[in-house]
Amino acid sequence: MNEEYQSCGCSVSKNINKHERRILITVLVLNGGMFFAEFGAGLLSNSTALLADSLDMLADALVYAIGLYALGRPQFWRNRAALTNGILQLTLGMGILVEVIFKLSRDVMPQSEIMGLFAVLALIVNTISLVLLTRFREGDINLRATWICSRNDMLANIGVLIAAGLVAYTQTGWPDIIVGLIIAAIVIYSAIKIINEAKTGLTRG
Repeated sequence: MNEEYQSCGCSVSKNINKHERRILITVLVLNGGMFFAEFGAGLLSNSTALLADSLDMLADALVYAIGLYALGRPQFWRNRAALTNGILQLTLGMGILVEVIFKLSRDVMPQSEIMGLFAVLALIVNTISLVLLTRFREGDINLRATWICSRNDMLANIGVLIAAGLVAYTQTGWPDIIVGLIIAAIVIYSAIKIINEAKTGLTRG
C-alpha cells in the first residue's frame, strides 16, 4: 500500500453517508462471519495459511468498523481512527507471525481439501465486498482503506488456493507455511503504511 492511503478533506452528504454506512455494515457482517468460519476451518485443517487468512478477514472487519466510526467525522478523528486501525492490524500481523513460528516447530500436514474449500468461500466473500466497496476507491483514508484491504485479501485467498494445491501435490506443509508468512508480511506492511499516513495527517492537523 502506498500513496493510496493519502487522506482527503472532502465532505460527505447525509444521504451518501447513509448509503456508505449500509455498504460498510454489509461487508462488516460478511467478513466477520467469514472470519469465524475460516478460523475454525484453519484449526480443523491445521493450516497456517488458512488461519492467517482468517485473521486477515478479522483485520478487514476492524477496518470496516472503524470506517463506520469515521463516517462524517472531522478530519482529525478520521486520522485518529486510521491510526487505531493500523495498530490493530499490526497486532494481528504479529499474531500471524507467532503462528507461523509455532508451526515451524511442528511437523503437521495440513488438510488441503479443507484449505481449498474455505479459500474459495473467502474469495467469493471478498469479491462481493470489493464490488460493493468500489465507490470508496477515491475516498478518505478510512474509506479508501476498506477497498484496498478487500483487493489485497482477494490476492491472499488466491495464495491459499495455490498453497492447497501445492500441499496436495507435494505432500508437505511448506507451501502452507510460506503462504501464511507472506500474508503476515502483507498485513504488517499495510499496517505500517496506515500508521505512518495517519501520523502524517495528525501532524498536519
